[in-house]
Amino acid sequence: MQTTPSDTSSRNTRPPQAQAALGVGVVVQDDQGRVLLGRHHGGTWELPGGKVDPTHESIAEAAVRELREETGLEVGAESVRVFAMLHDVVGGINRVSMGAAVTVASASPRVTEPHLISTWRWTGLDALPGPLFAPSAQVLAAWRPDLSIDHPPAHRLMIADPADGA
Repeated sequence: MQTTPSDTSSRNTRPPQAQAALGVGVVVQDDQGRVLLGRHHGGTWELPGGKVDPTHESIAEAAVRELREETGLEVGAESVRVFAMLHDVVGGINRVSMGAAVTVASASPRVTEPHLISTWRWTGLDALPGPLFAPSAQVLAAWRPDLSIDHPPAHRLMIADPADGA
């Protein structure tokens, strides 16, 4: 069926109500195998990350931007590996969190958003602090299921093997 201009004029032209949020959690691992976690003023520990901008930003580009904005660390989009998509529902909003990973040889993260994060800390996988921010716990559990991280349930679609490139 072909659409004519009169057919489209009857359609709702207002943007839809928000019903989904798209974000990325970045597992940053150093050359000693530690992961980077930030202490949020709300009391949880979290991975760098945040919402994907509603532009033509890719998931890898969002990971690079969020890492730079939150920690001052610079990596290239080509070094970011998107490995999973996680879906849950919070407050009636579909939340889709993309899991991404990047390895840095050595780095000194800075607190660049002191109103949100009080400190960044490199943490061994055998000593992960708690409580973890729920989306960060979900991303870490998808990245390393062997860690037995307690997290809220989420649907998970693995995009790449978490061990590849880690």
